[in-house]
Amino acid sequence: MVTRDGIRLDSDLYYPNSGGPWPALLMRQPYGRRLASTLVYAHPHWYAAQGYLVVIQDVRGRGSSEGEFDLFAHEVEDGQDCLDWVSKLPQCEGSVATYGFSYQGMTQLYAAVNHHPSLKTICPAMIAWDLYQDWAHENGAFCLQNNLGWALQLATDSAKRRQDEQTFQRLMRLAKSYDFSGFQPAIPDRLGELAPDSFYHQWISEPPEADYWQRRSPDQRWQIREKIDIPVLQIGGWFDPHLRGNWRLYAELERCGIQQKMVVGPWGHFPWGSRAGGQNYGESAISGVDQLQLAWFDHFLKGQEPRFNPAKLELFDLGTKQWRYLTDLPSTQQSWFLQCSGLGTTQGSALTAKVPARSTEEISDVWVHDPWRPVPSLGGHSGYPQGVKERSTIDDRSDVVTYTSEPLQKSLTICGVPQIFLTLESDRPSFDVAVSLSQFRVTGEVWALSQGYCTSLEQQGTLTIPLQGICVTLSVGDRLRISLAGANFPAYPVNPGTGQQAVFANLIDQQIITLAFVTHGPTQNHLLLPILSGE
Repeated sequence: MVTRDGIRLDSDLYYPNSGGPWPALLMRQPYGRRLASTLVYAHPHWYAAQGYLVVIQDVRGRGSSEGEFDLFAHEVEDGQDCLDWVSKLPQCEGSVATYGFSYQGMTQLYAAVNHHPSLKTICPAMIAWDLYQDWAHENGAFCLQNNLGWALQLATDSAKRRQDEQTFQRLMRLAKSYDFSGFQPAIPDRLGELAPDSFYHQWISEPPEADYWQRRSPDQRWQIREKIDIPVLQIGGWFDPHLRGNWRLYAELERCGIQQKMVVGPWGHFPWGSRAGGQNYGESAISGVDQLQLAWFDHFLKGQEPRFNPAKLELFDLGTKQWRYLTDLPSTQQSWFLQCSGLGTTQGSALTAKVPARSTEEISDVWVHDPWRPVPSLGGHSGYPQGVKERSTIDDRSDVVTYTSEPLQKSLTICGVPQIFLTLESDRPSFDVAVSLSQFRVTGEVWALSQGYCTSLEQQGTLTIPLQGICVTLSVGDRLRISLAGANFPAYPVNPGTGQQAVFANLIDQQIITLAFVTHGPTQNHLLLPILSGE
């Protein structure tokens, strides 16, 4: 096809050997259309065999398509031109649905901006609703490892596309052995030299209010209040780095009354199988997304009776290792108070510090971050490999402060997005806080269920930190644990403690940072858990 500005975009078409025309399924992606997201989906042949025209397209400047690739910049207009073209193909009967994850999920949101009459439903997986908050950053902290890894992948593929073998080999070596020990650890000199057009340079430099984010962020472009009423099927993973984008889109669709269904499995970004991190969740965890999407497409494109569960939320419980079907997220919340040394709790449940309580209420818990040996990343949604990890070795470090509850007297199901409220002060102008919510089993194992991260450019303040969404049932005898640290590296860059943004900090300027709780009241620091009532 040719876009409105004369750029040729190339596609592969799959369709049955006889019959037709058929409804069309469209995926627009930047990784080479022959891959077709088969990391997580069935091959297009499978969907075509069910009676569909399947179109897999290389976006502008990727694969064999013409033009210059500019991350997310052209997907609104190119998406509309593609829908015009697909819906008029002789093999298409006029109705179109979209599917795909990650970048391929984002192209669906952009394509829906202009309310194309042929677009009947979208099925985005693992996306950002707010590009700055849900993809590039988390609570003000730059998502270093994920963003740099992706930038190196795209830059290496661009060199391959140009047949620039020397640059390709240098970028490949950089991607496989990056050690974060350069002059500015978060700004690799060789990436600037070898890929000066990489999106990475803008992602580290553009402030959140910049026009760059406004023009590329779906929450700014999607005219959801102006007639968009097509149904949406979302796919997410408990350990996917973009899950907060799925939650944000879910809330917006709910607010606007748009028909939707959201499925969240025990998966990282990929694969969508039975194992994540150090846990095997069994056969029921293996992705059934292809069958679900087929039933969804058959209903909304072919008018067939629905063969999918009507529940709005389909969530995998990491504790019971079974799926839960909910009409909405639970509204019940439960507070757990961090009982620091010398600081008592006056209500609710308590998480007690590993340091014994002292006799005076003037003493608060204090811990020190040393940039020479920052607390390392471990699983979750931000570390590699993604998934649940046993973290007792990290919790044994003296630069990690932990708060552990008494054994549970009855089972507890956490379902939704936990939040933690911390009032902290530092001896430096800036600091970071890494939070982990864990299941402390009777066997002594500590399994990290959910994590959060926040950066503060102030010396003292009260932080509200949303953790990664989760659904897990804890058993009688299990204990909850909160672990706090001053780093989670290299998932996020090390805060230098100077007040400067971490991505621009020089390695030599990184300072030792001392953190302490501000103890103005016994309930000031607490964890807020969304729970299923009646549990």
